[in-house]
Amino acid sequence: MIRNGHHATSDGQDEAVWSKPSGSVRSPEKRKRVVRLWCDGCYDMVHYGHSNQLRQAKAMGDYLIVGVHTDAEISKHKGPPVFTQEERYKMVRAIKWVDEMVEGAPYVTTLETLDKYNCDFCVHGDDITLTVDGKDTYEEVKREGRYRECKRTQGVSTTDLVGRMLLMTKAHHSNMDNPDYQQHTDNFGKGPKGHSPWTGVSQFLQTSQKIIQFASGKEPQPGDTIIYVAGAFDLFHIGHVDFLEMVYKQAERPYVIVGLHFDQEVNRYKGKNYPIMNIHERTLSVLACRYVSEVVIGAPYAVGKDLLDHFKVDLVCHGKTEVIPDKDTSDPYAEPKKRGIFRTIDSANNLTTDDIVKRIIENRLQFEARNQKKEAKEMAVIEAMKRREQQEQSEDSAQVALQ
Repeated sequence: MIRNGHHATSDGQDEAVWSKPSGSVRSPEKRKRVVRLWCDGCYDMVHYGHSNQLRQAKAMGDYLIVGVHTDAEISKHKGPPVFTQEERYKMVRAIKWVDEMVEGAPYVTTLETLDKYNCDFCVHGDDITLTVDGKDTYEEVKREGRYRECKRTQGVSTTDLVGRMLLMTKAHHSNMDNPDYQQHTDNFGKGPKGHSPWTGVSQFLQTSQKIIQFASGKEPQPGDTIIYVAGAFDLFHIGHVDFLEMVYKQAERPYVIVGLHFDQEVNRYKGKNYPIMNIHERTLSVLACRYVSEVVIGAPYAVGKDLLDHFKVDLVCHGKTEVIPDKDTSDPYAEPKKRGIFRTIDSANNLTTDDIVKRIIENRLQFEARNQKKEAKEMAVIEAMKRREQQEQSEDSAQVALQ
């Protein structure tokens, strides 16, 4: 199994399933027991927030199993997903912290599911997931003490990304105060009784610590084939995953470096208001992919001599999409072609970021209605929690008065 963008062991088994200190041999009875974890969800429009949740979950144990719901289950409880279940399955498999993926996981997480996959407990973010009738999907495992919580990633949500696509203004990265954007967030992030803390739009703030958490930290080793690819990788999607998987398969021991162009450069060759995600967001999205070893943040558009020599690049790959000339009309891949190390990769997947934006725009009203429905259920739960807390406080006060 590939771990953090690198290689499986020669026998195909997971690396270091049992842990033991160097210089000593311990009996199986004294070896550390493997802690198995369960996560589940829709994983629709997978972004670095989902990846960060799975990263946090994996840090709580040793082996992470992720269950993904079917289209039918999601439609029943939330409304139709943006991506098909097959697309969502593949996206989750590509996240480097995932050890195993279960197709068609039940929407409500039960002890039966945890026991079936020998999981010690399940992990979910600090938001709430509700069934079609407003019940907490993790109620049973919470009650039995087999539930753990991780922090939601601030500054990113499917709601926000959809908003950016629908707004399509050139300044959307710094356009939080734009009246049109606020109107969108009102439609997507507020129910009839106020604003839910779990659904809405907030500002993403990149930190060096977050990049370190996502990065593999592995240097290329002797015998590795260093492969370089470059692009926007905007709204990191299944088309990107299929391409990077094919790139990864170009060598027996690949070390894949992805060069990400700055926002201004992407806007130059893609136009409109691209990129949808800024350079910091795109960096985390790509680093979460198991086929990627390293990311160059703000890579030059032309793949020149200095870059190839600095990283000791053995192979440069590009997909079947059109290569836009550089500002001076030159071919950005002239140098690798001259060296005979350029290769065109056909991933057999023609999905583009444009295609995703079109899906969203064509189903705008449907997505807005889905989010408003989700928001209303969340607000009902919040109100119920407040009433319960007030009742408990009243009861405590009454007991104190009787003493």
